[in-house]
Amino acid sequence: MSEVTLFENNAIANSDLFKSLQGVNDNLLSGSGGGEQRRRISLNGGKFREFVNGEQVSVSKEDNLNVVIVNAAPISRTYYEGTYDAQNPTPPKCWSADTNAPAPDVPQEQRQASRCMDCPQNIKGSGQGESRACRFAQRIAVALEGQLDKVYQLQLPATSIFGDGKDGKMPMQAYARFLSAHNTPAVAIITNMRFDENSSTPKLFFKAVRPLDEQELKTVVEMKDHPDTLKAITLTVAQTDGTAKAAPAPAPAPKKEEPKSLFASDDEPVEEPTKVVRKSAPAPSADDGDLSSIIDNWDD
Repeated sequence: MSEVTLFENNAIANSDLFKSLQGVNDNLLSGSGGGEQRRRISLNGGKFREFVNGEQVSVSKEDNLNVVIVNAAPISRTYYEGTYDAQNPTPPKCWSADTNAPAPDVPQEQRQASRCMDCPQNIKGSGQGESRACRFAQRIAVALEGQLDKVYQLQLPATSIFGDGKDGKMPMQAYARFLSAHNTPAVAIITNMRFDENSSTPKLFFKAVRPLDEQELKTVVEMKDHPDTLKAITLTVAQTDGTAKAAPAPAPAPKKEEPKSLFASDDEPVEEPTKVVRKSAPAPSADDGDLSSIIDNWDD
């Protein structure tokens, strides 16, 4: 792979604004660290599902999606007593927003330990098989390519966060390290998210597609610290499991006609199958000949 950066010939790469966006990469790499979201992308069933105000409104027919990672929370942890049932969710017993200690709002009697590192639920084998009962996750705020003024919450499972990148297929932390090594903030590029067709549970790989142009970057910078974005990356129990409802939102402004969703609406059930099998979708294309091999085709 060439060491040429993604932005070698892009004038904005040397600007102070561009450099200030590197902090999002730091959050993506970090292992420590309001109410129901209006927009959310779920990975349930191995498909990208669009939720608005808690209701599923569409399902993507593709196994990959182009987004901008607008902001990210540190990795968090959640412990459910017994076997978690997605169809009949119950509140978690304990949770941590920074993987160091239980969150302040966890009732004292429910805390499994004073520190996550000492917790019996953090021992390998405490969960199913060799897994840990307390699960890692990471909340990121993303905007769809072509709709950069709308932010969605996306919660990544541990399988989409950890692991080494092989053949250009990188989980989130490997992807963030790769971008940082190329002096490229995740918030300044289009990222392709693709399901791992060989995984029996929803698992994503990430790949750089292209840099944002100047106008796109301005839009994303405005959204980076927008209240909707900060809300999307803030951990609440209601967001995590859907067992509680947030306080009603203020009365909306007169409705404006919004761009057509990039998801293709259908009536597919939300239930998660025991095995996800899908065909590979065409690789994202690179339009700029001066981009480095960072945007080479997927090596399926």
